[in-house]
Amino acid sequence: MINGVYYNPRLDLKNYLEGPLSHNPATRLRQMLARPGIVVAPGICDGISARCAIEAGFECLYQSGAATTASRLGNPDLAIATMNDFVDSAQMVCGINPTMPVIADADTGFGGPINVARTVTAYARAGVAGLHIEDQVQTKRCGHLMGKQVVSREEFVTRIRAAVLARDAIPGGSDFVIIGRTDSAQVLGMEEAVYRLKLAADAGADVCFIEGVKTSELLKQTVAALAPKPVLVNVISGGLTPAFTYKDAEEMGAKIIIFSLVSCVAMVHAVRAAMHSLKKTGTDFATAQGMDPKAFFEVMGLNDVVEFDARAGGTAFKEV
Repeated sequence: MINGVYYNPRLDLKNYLEGPLSHNPATRLRQMLARPGIVVAPGICDGISARCAIEAGFECLYQSGAATTASRLGNPDLAIATMNDFVDSAQMVCGINPTMPVIADADTGFGGPINVARTVTAYARAGVAGLHIEDQVQTKRCGHLMGKQVVSREEFVTRIRAAVLARDAIPGGSDFVIIGRTDSAQVLGMEEAVYRLKLAADAGADVCFIEGVKTSELLKQTVAALAPKPVLVNVISGGLTPAFTYKDAEEMGAKIIIFSLVSCVAMVHAVRAAMHSLKKTGTDFATAQGMDPKAFFEVMGLNDVVEFDARAGGTAFKEV
């Protein structure tokens, strides 16, 4: 602490400017934050969407709480999913490519300070590179829905402080990234939202996440007010934030951009069309678009599995 402001010299971004990218996903994320260029993290909701994002060449993934709730539970983003739901999903996603940084939604931290600490520890053990904790009440909702309620400044700061303390207590010195998110802009105004993010930064948040910023000018002002702290912006088609491209966001000074629902919305359109086509035509031939089972499994890592089995001396998958 320096004059009441959290400071850990080991985690200063200048320590991550040089050298090869680490195989540790949290360290790798810090290196990406320290170096030029915006971090683009598409929202994924399951193993298929994660595989497709990696295949497309993305270098960071975002496990959206809304997308995970929809995919795992078939429910809307209304505080229905639990920490265990999110951790189980994260463990699977992080296992696909253990060096790939995954930023994961942690909602409100799922309770008081000890629950927040438990969440941080569980996410870090699952292989997540960083998470965001928000200032909504426990009965939270998607940040792009109306009717949001937020806790006091003091409770928000307590959540962030608990997350930082939990990260710093991980044996060996963890690089796990703590992101403070505020949903207060729609409830209390932008001035209050920026002030809350300053408080989060002072409490040790590594990145500030402004949810529902409505104009490019407001995003620029937020970035300037919080500098040099990195700022994350969330873009959802049809949501509160304009449809910024990642180049737009970079020019405005944002350091991370997430597209929370890019996978699950596309999935709804594709699966809905496939189901209607099957119902109408009696076959899935058209919607398969020539993809046979082997081609599908190749997207899911078939060749890597077969190769590993052969290297270990296995013969079960000599022919697939």
